[in-house]
Amino acid sequence: MNATLQPALVRRAHALAWFTILYNAVEGGVSVAFGVSEASIALLGFGVDSWIEVASAAVVLWRLRGELGGGRVDRDRERRATKVIAALFVLLGVGVMVGAVVQMSGQSHPATSVPGLVISALSLSFMLWLWRAKLAVAAGLDSRTLEMDAGCSRACLQLSGVLFAGSLLYLVNPAWWWADASAAVILALLFIREGAEGYQAANKPEFTGGCGCGH
Repeated sequence: MNATLQPALVRRAHALAWFTILYNAVEGGVSVAFGVSEASIALLGFGVDSWIEVASAAVVLWRLRGELGGGRVDRDRERRATKVIAALFVLLGVGVMVGAVVQMSGQSHPATSVPGLVISALSLSFMLWLWRAKLAVAAGLDSRTLEMDAGCSRACLQLSGVLFAGSLLYLVNPAWWWADASAAVILALLFIREGAEGYQAANKPEFTGGCGCGH
């Protein structure tokens, strides 16, 4: 990587992390509030996911702290940050799984699907951009931590799609209340696997912090 580009990439990563924190803190609060008032487990789970993404972005800020001052990359800090975000991925997967199982076993459904439609549509409107922007910065800085954080944004994008589709299906036909929970189970398994793989990679003695963002 061109050394002259690194300060700009670090600043961009810092700005993206702060944007993530501010937006998802609000999105999480609104989602949880509507989830409680509308008895929507899907919205509650979406709100919790938003707060997990806040935690992931906070870890990124901690990871970037030294480089913002012009310092070198601390590989030990990179390793620890990657492990924390990987653990958050597993936590997200478990949370989504529990919520989906509770929803299906209790055959619960929201009083209305409108809040889910609105919140998920807003998230979908720019989450793809945020994920791709984070992935580009991760590749530029060759950072596994930033790649894992981009994965959190991708997870939010996927859950937004599930929430939107589930809310729309329920609006069209309430008999399809189970659709989003079924899709959420599949996503939960993928999140857990990705978190486990990230943690295992960071735990290896040969871990360099590189992101392998070419996929």
